[in-house]
Order: sequence, then C-alpha cells, then structure tokens
Amino acid sequence: MRKVICSIVCALLLVSCGEYNKILKSTDYELKYDYAKKAFERKKYMQAATLLEELVAIFKGTDRAEESLYLLARSYYLNKDYITSGEYFQAYYKNYPKGEYTELARFYCGYGYYLDSPEAKLDQTGTYRAIDEMQRFLDYFPNSERAKQAQDIIFELQDKLVYKELLNAQLYYNLGNYMGNNYQSAIITAQNALKEYPYTRYKETLSMLILKSKYQEAVQSIEEKKPERFRDVIDEYYSFINDYPSGEYSKEKSVSGYFAAYSFNSCAPSVAILMISGFSLRNTCSLCARDVEL
Repeated sequence: MRKVICSIVCALLLVSCGEYNKILKSTDYELKYDYAKKAFERKKYMQAATLLEELVAIFKGTDRAEESLYLLARSYYLNKDYITSGEYFQAYYKNYPKGEYTELARFYCGYGYYLDSPEAKLDQTGTYRAIDEMQRFLDYFPNSERAKQAQDIIFELQDKLVYKELLNAQLYYNLGNYMGNNYQSAIITAQNALKEYPYTRYKETLSMLILKSKYQEAVQSIEEKKPERFRDVIDEYYSFINDYPSGEYSKEKSVSGYFAAYSFNSCAPSVAILMISGFSLRNTCSLCARDVEL
C-alpha cells in the first residue's frame, strides 16, 4: 500500500513539474500569469516568483503591472528571501505611491528586514535598514491598524542596537587598562548609547556600568588625578541611586549601599574615599597619604 501511495505521489510530482516547465516556455503571458497566481496560492512561491520576474517587465504599463509586482514581492517574502522581497516592495511603493497595496508593501518591506535583522553581536546594517523602513511606514500611515506593531518593532530593534553597545562597553570594562584606558572607552560607549536611546530597557544596566567604570578608573589613576575622579564617582553614584532607588541592582549585596563616600576634615575639602562592598576596608587618602580606617 505504501509503495502504491509513493508511486502516485511521484507521478503527480512529475506531472506538476512537466506542466510548470511547459508554462515556463510558453509565450502565452495570460496563461503564465494565471499559473503564477495559482502557484502562489499553492505556496509554490519560487515557481510563482520565477514566472512573475518575466511578467513584471512584460506587463509594465498595463493593468496587470501593479498586481504582478506586488505578488512578486510577496512571493519572495513568503519564501523568506527578505532582502529580495524588500527590493520589490520598494519598487512597488515607489512606482505606485497611492496604489492598492502601498500600505502593505511598506509594512512588509520593513517587517521582512526586521525578520532578517542579525543578532546583536553581528554587524547591524540590516537592523538600521529595518528601523528606517518601519519609521517610513509610520510616517506615511500613522493611523494604520499596524501602526502599534510597527512602533513596537522599532523599539525592539533600537534595544538591539543598545544591547550591542552594551556588549562593547562591557568588553572595554573587562579589558581594564590593557593597552590603554579602556574604562574611559566603556564610559563613553555607554553614555553615547544612553544619549541616543534614553528610554532603552538597558538604561539601568548601562548606568551601573558607567558607575563601575568610573570607580575603577579612579582607583587605578595616578595620585594627582584621584581626588577629582573620586568626586566624579560620588556624583555618579548619587545620580544612580536617585534614578534607581529600587532598581535591579538595589538589593544585591555588592550594590546595596554599593558606594559609600567619606570626607575627612584633615584633608582638603570634599576629598572622597570610596568603598565598594567586598573591597579592602583600608584606603589611603590621596592627598595626605594617611591610612584611613573605613
């Protein structure tokens, strides 16, 4: 019985392939178009795309041109070739700015690029492309039923860009003073990410990384730079606890009272000695060179 079923399936496939090859060679373009639409409905997207590639040029300037171009873009899209589909969706909405499928073409162009967006550690050119297309969709169709979905996608993609910067900043932090002051690079990278995307969900994590980087930079500075840098860390610390009094890091042992600032009357005004939980409880005042018990 199984052999019979397999034989029938093989026969049907041969007939189908034979029919497709016959259509492919035909000069009856209406027949080709009907077959392309049927292939699309049967989810034979590459068959549909192959036929439509030819028909789009032939139908140019006719009443078939608009629909055939959109179907071509959709065929590549549903076949998960998002780069090629994006090119044809763009061709559609540029040629038919007020066409029947313009809203859909703009949305699927951006959505395809979104699906094709690489993971954060890779080059993010595709992510920027997806954001641009989705933003253009919102610019043209702000009241679309897909507007909220498009906005959510933009936020998600922006967070991916921020996460990439977070990974870069963390790498700089881990490198420490290896072949230069990488703490400063970590600070700048994290600050730039926060400046460009102030509402990111990684805001607290980036802020904590800035704080930790400034502390390590101060600790490992030459003596004459320590007072100023420690004061900068204290400012950063108070800014952090004001912004995130009950945040992700507030209950951790290493962060609950993560930094304690002390001033000593015997030293210059506002000389700060910083203590991180788990670090040595003895520090040396950078100005008077006395050991201070904390």
